Amino acid sequence: MGKFIISTRKNDEFQFNLKASNGQVILSSEGYTTKAACSNGIESVKKNSQEEKRFESLEAKNGKFYFNLKATNGQIIGTSQMYESAAGCQNGIESVMKNAPEAEIVDETLS
Repeated sequence: MGKFIISTRKNDEFQFNLKASNGQVILSSEGYTTKAACSNGIESVKKNSQEEKRFESLEAKNGKFYFNLKATNGQIIGTSQMYESAAGCQNGIESVMKNAPEAEIVDETLS
């Protein structure tokens, strides 16, 4: 089962990463100024990840592929890592769809 990991950036913003059961990061958030906003972002991923139309697949200038997950208002709530192929990118989308709804939330900012 996947996990959302909440951590802090060097600039003290909060962020989350969604990791698949193999430990690989499959989705990363923007920076949030509060932990509450970060938690809301996780809830938005859990909800929006169940609609394939919320995912936008893109090709980077270097020829690699990635995707964004968008909320109903069109705002990006998570971005994937880079994939070598469009098929790999699609597998990443499917992994987020599978892992996000039941993913446990681990808060690493408490340590």
